Amino acid sequence: MDTDVYRTIKRPSEGSYAEKRSRFLAFATPVGTADEAMQHVREYRKKYYDARHVCWAYMTGADRSTFRVNDDGEPSSTAGKPILGQINSNELTDILIIVVRYYGGVELGTSRLTAAYRTAAALSIAAACIEERTVDITFSLTFDYARLDSIMKIIKEEQVAVISQSLNMSCEMTLRVRKNLYEQLKSRLNKVC
Repeated sequence: MDTDVYRTIKRPSEGSYAEKRSRFLAFATPVGTADEAMQHVREYRKKYYDARHVCWAYMTGADRSTFRVNDDGEPSSTAGKPILGQINSNELTDILIIVVRYYGGVELGTSRLTAAYRTAAALSIAAACIEERTVDITFSLTFDYARLDSIMKIIKEEQVAVISQSLNMSCEMTLRVRKNLYEQLKSRLNKVC
């Protein structure tokens, strides 16, 4: 897999699972930061105030290095870790999965409980539209107007996104390019500027 490509979900999705009268409602949501994930957790806790447990896991960053889990009162490692396990096994990032449990009155035991959280999380991922995204670098470029044609030729050939531009005697552009193409582009632009 390319180092500048990652997988995430396009939009929120849901799944549900029942085990011995307990209901597990799973919600997968795309998130960009830990703060955004925690905001969603607070909203779901408020919305499902009557549920016994609101367990969750999230992972953010293209390098998949920022993650956190919460068992919300379930026995240790029976909820958050299995949810995170599904995120990992699907190689996803920038995602939060919340599993809301309505207790059915029957104890499940740790192995069944773990399997139930894992299954609910898997169902929410199965319902999601998964997409690959690139890690991009955004940078600014300043050059003389006389070099505009040469710069635009490179931008077109390299398929670089122009975020903003100011074209006067001294021109400024903000560009976005895929991470693994940045050095090549920078080298070409330096020869012209």
